[in-house]
Amino acid sequence: MEPNASTEIRRERPGERDAVGHVIRAAFGGEGERVAALESALRSRTCGRDALAFVAEAAGDVVGQVLITRSWLDAPRELVEVGVLSPLSVAPSHQGRRVGTALVRAALAAAADLGLPAVFLEGDPGYYPRLGFVPGAARGFTAPSVRIPPAAFQVVTLPAYRDWMTGALVYADVFWEHDCVGLRG
Repeated sequence: MEPNASTEIRRERPGERDAVGHVIRAAFGGEGERVAALESALRSRTCGRDALAFVAEAAGDVVGQVLITRSWLDAPRELVEVGVLSPLSVAPSHQGRRVGTALVRAALAAAADLGLPAVFLEGDPGYYPRLGFVPGAARGFTAPSVRIPPAAFQVVTLPAYRDWMTGALVYADVFWEHDCVGLRG
């Protein structure tokens, strides 16, 4: 089942920052302000022109957003640029309608088109495996923090992935500066 035919998945447009912030705050509840600040900082400090930001639009309103930013894999052979999916946000009124699934699929396709070999995330192990994500350790990857539960540290490999690309994920500084790594509270 895909999102309602009236829901469009597309690249985020300039001028939609306020709407995206509103969706993030609503989707993350009590952590919404922190996640919205993280997303804004990721976009301004690590993405630049290469932002992989997609929105879901329904009836003229932004109802979901996903962002993939670039980080690094400290592989034995060399440092490899990879993607980190964070955050994925869907307005509570549109959750359970496969909007998040459609957003993730669009973002992963764009990451593959850019030649990224893998996309990592910290997320619900009950949600992301249906989108191709597996525990990172199963593929030879090490989480960037001991606070990330092994089942939550997940990865999907893309066509540019090669078997020698193993090692530790290195988050961009923004994740640390906003205290958005691993479990809190």
